[in-house]
Amino acid sequence: MQFHIENMTCSGCARSVTKAIQSVDRGAVIDADPENRKVEVETSAARAEIEAILAVAGYPAARGAA
Repeated sequence: MQFHIENMTCSGCARSVTKAIQSVDRGAVIDADPENRKVEVETSAARAEIEAILAVAGYPAARGAA
């Protein structure tokens, strides 16, 4: 699944996003691209669960992200 995260603007942000997702699913495969503000995630967790943890971490996924 893919997320657009508007305020993920640097590699530090990408690390924070990665850690947040891994807190839900340690086995998740995550490709964070801060330049394009996108995150591609292969996970067994539900999309809503990932969106919720991203919001808690301060990196909410934009509405309508594919």
